[in-house]
Amino acid sequence: MGMHIRDDRQMKALTGLSQAQFDALLPVFRDRYQVTQQKTYAAGVEAGTRRRKLGGGAKGKLPSMAEKLLFVLYYYKTYPTFDVLGTQFEMGRSKANENLHKLSPILYDTLVDLALMPYRELGTPAALQAALKGGHQVLIDATERAYRRSKEDAKQREHYSGKKTAYAQEHCHIAPGEVDHLSGADV
Repeated sequence: MGMHIRDDRQMKALTGLSQAQFDALLPVFRDRYQVTQQKTYAAGVEAGTRRRKLGGGAKGKLPSMAEKLLFVLYYYKTYPTFDVLGTQFEMGRSKANENLHKLSPILYDTLVDLALMPYRELGTPAALQAALKGGHQVLIDATERAYRRSKEDAKQREHYSGKKTAYAQEHCHIAPGEVDHLSGADV
């Protein structure tokens, strides 16, 4: 394999985890991987498309569980292109993409099993309180993004933010003698 990690500092830089954290995550990841492989095998046998026994065939560029976990953690820590990821792990970009899409759900399930995944959707205020675990403040960091408006009137109304256009003040008429709110000067 192309990636050789020398020390704990380099492990943290490449995966976001210390060697001890990686070692603790590995057995759970291995178990989830084996469960997934068993389900895939059983589905293949049932469909009649499976020709080899479980574990048969070529081993690929990520033969060990540690390499598989390192691969997926490295991707999520650094977000390289598939060309770079494939080069780093000595495989083609299509195989890097294929391996990532195969291993990502397993990593997700592993993190859920260990209760390390953050809450993504909260349906009720009670669920929000449970997620906060006694905290009383929430900071939300959000960015508005422009998108194409639908031509259908009903869909436009559904997505309307309530904001006026940027040039709305150009259309405001102030009678002579009223005070301008921003400058305090008479108009």
